[in-house]
Formats: sequence, C-alpha cells, structure tokens
Amino acid sequence: MGQGAPSGQLVLLRHGETQWSRDGRHTGATDVPLTPRGEQQAAGQAARLAAWSFGLVATSARTRARRTADLAGLTVPAVKERVVWDDLAEWDYGDYEGITTATIRETVPGWTVFSAPVPGGETTEQVGARADAVLTRLRSWLANADVALVGHGHMLRVLTARWLGLPPRAGAHLVLAAGAVSVLGHEHETPVVEALNLPAAGGKIRE
Repeated sequence: MGQGAPSGQLVLLRHGETQWSRDGRHTGATDVPLTPRGEQQAAGQAARLAAWSFGLVATSARTRARRTADLAGLTVPAVKERVVWDDLAEWDYGDYEGITTATIRETVPGWTVFSAPVPGGETTEQVGARADAVLTRLRSWLANADVALVGHGHMLRVLTARWLGLPPRAGAHLVLAAGAVSVLGHEHETPVVEALNLPAAGGKIRE
C-alpha cells in the first residue's frame, strides 16, 4: 500500500434477486421485495462478509437493499455504524420504470441506459455525480477502516467506474449480479477492482 492510499477496502453488495430484477425490468424507485431466492442470496453472503470488520455500512433506502444488508449480517453491533444514504438509490428510470430493455428497443433501437436518454429520469452524468458524492463521503472512513455499500446494480456499476477514475458510462462494461459481492481497493496509490461478483455460498456468478 503506497503512501497516501486509503488502507480500507470498499465492499459492494448488490441486493438479492427481486421479481423485477429476475425479469429484467428496470427497478428504480419502485420498492419491490426480495424473492425467496433473493433472501437466500443475501443470507449466503453472511459468512464471507463476517471476515471484514466494517467501520461503516451504508445502504440505499429501498427495502430490497436494507433487507439484503440485514440477511447478510451487516447490522449493529456486528458493524460499528449503519446508515441510509439517499445517494445510493438506483438510477431514476423515469418513463422506463418497470420496462425491460427489449421492450424499450421496440421503439428506440439499440437503447441502453448508459448510452441513450431516459425520458423523465436521470442522465448518466447525474448518476455519476451521485456516485462521486458517495465516494467523497467515504474517504475519511476508508482512511481507517473497511466500508460496505449495499445497493443496486446500475448505480454500483457507475460507482465502480468512478472509483477507477473512468467516466460514468464505463459502467456499461461491468456487470454486478444480484446478491454478489465485489471488492474495491488500491494497489499502491492506484484504485483497483480486487474482486468482482463473488457469488453467495453455493451459487453461480450468473445463472
């Protein structure tokens, strides 16, 4: 670890499966609960996450994220502090809430959330600004401890891109599976991805 690099690791946990995530429906503000399989995915990460001593756990306000954190054992007193941060909310999909990419492409060929407008929702740059705000808030924590973030696929993909110093749209080249753990850290002073998509115990990365 080079001088000036934070000593802590940043652990990302995407919430477990919901009916909408299973069906590929864009799920932003809609508070969809975990499926039974999603609960199993979250609980299956508890043993892995117990290896860390987290100074802070921050979750999205959505029930699916908070429930995932609970089942994964990321609760006080197992962790020193747990908070809810609005900036960890999933991408605001506006008019595309609840709609699949395949359906959107019937009228907007080639559409992806990273490369094309989201009517009534957020731009990639706006999501990137939220990710930057989260990372700025974490700096003082990571100087002394590990931190866990429990949130959503697209938002955490953008956050990972920004951790690496890449533009928000670079999140298109990452996939974070439901219920999977990823680890961000440093090699010397360089921000790196240390692990990506560690599945729940007994699970596959993507099925």
